[in-house]
Amino acid sequence: MNILDFFNGMGFMQMTWQQGIMLLVSFFLLYLAIHKKYEPLLLLPIAFGMLLTNLPGAGMFHSELWSAFLDPSSPAYHSYGAILKEGGLLDVLYIGVKAGVYPCLIFIGVGAMTDFGPLIANPKSLILGAAAQIGIFVTFLCANALGFSPAEAGSIGIIGGADGPTSIFLTSKLAPHLLGPIAIAAYSYMALVPVIQPPIMRALTTKKERAIKMGQLRPVSKTEKIVFPIIITAIVALILPDAAPLIGCLMLGNLMKECGVVERLSKTAQNELMNIVVIFLGLSVGATATAGSFLNWQTLMILAMGIVAFGLGSAGGVLLAKFMNLFLKEKINPLIGSAGVSAVPMAARVSQTVGQEENPSNFLLMHAMGPNVAGVIGSAVAAGVLLTMLG
Repeated sequence: MNILDFFNGMGFMQMTWQQGIMLLVSFFLLYLAIHKKYEPLLLLPIAFGMLLTNLPGAGMFHSELWSAFLDPSSPAYHSYGAILKEGGLLDVLYIGVKAGVYPCLIFIGVGAMTDFGPLIANPKSLILGAAAQIGIFVTFLCANALGFSPAEAGSIGIIGGADGPTSIFLTSKLAPHLLGPIAIAAYSYMALVPVIQPPIMRALTTKKERAIKMGQLRPVSKTEKIVFPIIITAIVALILPDAAPLIGCLMLGNLMKECGVVERLSKTAQNELMNIVVIFLGLSVGATATAGSFLNWQTLMILAMGIVAFGLGSAGGVLLAKFMNLFLKEKINPLIGSAGVSAVPMAARVSQTVGQEENPSNFLLMHAMGPNVAGVIGSAVAAGVLLTMLG
């Protein structure tokens, strides 16, 4: 009898075909992360979290506990007590996602690794970064028209910002049941920037426009770099309080980097803190990709609309740069507009690569970094707008 119970308790005996498919999906994502090197720092832990949560009988993640957490009629509504008492390892780690802790901590590390100098030297870059967020709002309207709720549509639209932590932060607040597919879509498209963007950039520009050379950026003083994060935090938080957690953490990390008096904290934010949080974030986000939440028509629509959002964002920056050139004496190379999506620094490197195809002596990287870091700010502001409207 004990032997029979042992065999009946095996995961093989409890596995459904849906869980089997999810395990295969996790294997495929691990292949992309390890062999293809597609955003491996986060895709690998996300894929492994997906593997763990779909192992039958392991008890790592309990979606029913989180359903009760979100149900106003349940005694466990918005109570972490049941999660801590009855949940598994991944349930406990997921509290950091649901409370919005992990994305904000990652933004501290991102800020500590970001140089806002190109943006300060060329403030017009901020407009290009803002234009690239058009994909977020157009996709929001389209998703809503296709039958998604406003909260779900906002979470899908934010994929267009090409900012994984921002997508996770907003989705955990508005539509946590979609967190798995949205996070996977966001990080997959970030990894595919060199594949997705060049055809869009070439289609919207002429050979002459792609060959435009831009002058050297002016030097930026240390004082400007110190004042910038303080002023941006105050302005954004006063206008849009819901964006304060992301913007505040981003600018705190940047201030620690630029002020020069807390070098130890800056290095910790860039390395140890960032690495630890990435592991926790990836595992817990992957845990939400259960068979029930992932294997449905919504997931396919999210993946399709995500790439539309990303493409529209890339196109928006390019088209605005072309429009600005109608009025500017010193022309902007429109290619840097595509870097307005928040995939730092990959999008800026793509602008540099495509530009050098037309003119090998053209160096657009630092110019493209302006819209690129502006896109980080822009996606956080866009998330704040959606959270204010829909939260």
